Amino acid sequence: MICGMDEVGRGPLAGPVVASAVVLPPDFPVEILADSKKLSEKKREEAYDIIIQKAVSYGTGWVWPEEIDEINILQASLLAMKRAWLSMSVPVHPDRILVDGTFTPPIETDIPMEAIIKGDDKIHEIMAASILAKVQRDKWMVDYSKIDGRYGFEKHKGYPTKAHREAVAKYGLSPIHRKSFRVSVS
Repeated sequence: MICGMDEVGRGPLAGPVVASAVVLPPDFPVEILADSKKLSEKKREEAYDIIIQKAVSYGTGWVWPEEIDEINILQASLLAMKRAWLSMSVPVHPDRILVDGTFTPPIETDIPMEAIIKGDDKIHEIMAASILAKVQRDKWMVDYSKIDGRYGFEKHKGYPTKAHREAVAKYGLSPIHRKSFRVSVS
């Protein structure tokens, strides 16, 4: 049994970093999985619903912009993974924890943990974690755009698009912008 972990939201100028941890059953329909960035929004949401229904266990961890500014984006990503592990829906003791990237989160466990570069292209459980985290973060950004529509978060989810940078130049930073990130308009 493998627990896969991945995070999303390292590159945006605004919003949280979100990570998920997922344990899938042996009979999970893995053909619906891929790196979340490679799936259409519709396919991600369909896969999300199936993962939530069929996973043995899953959890999601959030790290907010103020925390990101305080501890840096790498540490925030690792903290989000730790929080995802601690929030698992059902207590599990997998044989291994596989994490996308080059670092593992600071989890106190006797379970072997390994970081796998491009794991979200190779390991089904990491793909599932990527999908859960991306769908939840995107939904949060869309919901926030209903509170403050000036920045277009519903379109770019906080990533540094030209329109986003221009909105920051016009309105300044919102409460969910990462103050430690440099926002250039050019």
